[in-house]
Amino acid sequence: MRKEILIGRTLPELHECIQTYGLPRFAAKEIARWIYQRGARDISAFTNLSKTAREQLAADFEIGISAPVKVSESVDGTKKYLYTAPGNKFVEAAYIPGKKRNTLCVSSQVGCKLGCAFCMTGKQGFQAQLSVGQILNQILSLPEREELTNLVFMGMGEPFDNTEAVMKALEILTADYGLHFSPRRITVSTVGLIPGMKTFLEESKCHLAVSLHSPFDDERRQLMPVQKSYPVQEVIDLLKLYPWDGQRRVSFEYILFRGINDTPGHVNQLASLLDGLKCRINLMHFHTIPDSELKGCSNEELIQFRDRLNRKGLIATIRESRGEDILAACGLLSTKEVNKKS
Repeated sequence: MRKEILIGRTLPELHECIQTYGLPRFAAKEIARWIYQRGARDISAFTNLSKTAREQLAADFEIGISAPVKVSESVDGTKKYLYTAPGNKFVEAAYIPGKKRNTLCVSSQVGCKLGCAFCMTGKQGFQAQLSVGQILNQILSLPEREELTNLVFMGMGEPFDNTEAVMKALEILTADYGLHFSPRRITVSTVGLIPGMKTFLEESKCHLAVSLHSPFDDERRQLMPVQKSYPVQEVIDLLKLYPWDGQRRVSFEYILFRGINDTPGHVNQLASLLDGLKCRINLMHFHTIPDSELKGCSNEELIQFRDRLNRKGLIATIRESRGEDILAACGLLSTKEVNKKS
């Protein structure tokens, strides 16, 4: 009989698991701490539970943490980890070390449904949702877990196309019984799926990043088909209903494509669209992907565009590109590994 997995369960869910064994309520919190804080890999490590209780639990459950099956390392120190996923598939996460922070780029799906023109993950289509446990496993099994300072949900998939699992993962990540991350050290990125955004804005205190890439409807629709269902103006209108006071931030991701979204007219329209919203624009390099006619801008062009935005009163910065040589940079995560065991 296949055992059930403990990783990915909230405190109430862990309490539900142990009820049949006659364990006291506090035992659920102890189990949570063993899994999420102390890095236990086996139920036998729960030494503050009786031997009988551990044996009973081990007969029905396993923790479920699994190590990455492959790692690729960039010349800049970025590491791309490969994890197994549902249906003999795989998912990738990128670890990005820095001078002041060490960030893990977390995936929420295998593949993606949304088909953005500049993204490798979208090219492979949607394959599977990741469970709460599979999302958290990217963090809990990370060899650099103790050095990790920040998390960004900017890996494979659209987080708000898997809202329930992502929200539960965020709860465990920030709870005192869980990994106890500060919400200020977690950012969730979205193309603008409004239903999931509403849930996130109401139930989480983590930062939000929105993929923008053009302030013009028709142009954005060509780059991001989601514009048909959730126009960017509606996304901005929703964001303006919430306070962005420094405790919680909203930022916009903007890849600069030569001859498409890099003109003074785009600067003016961005200033108009974002007027009244306290935010930051992260300008990003485009990393060429197969079968795409899109071309990236030079460093000089990014600097010029940034300076124009700054003169309009917008806070704009250029994000350093990391891990491009191992396909770990923004928009390049796209596992096509074949499970050799199948």
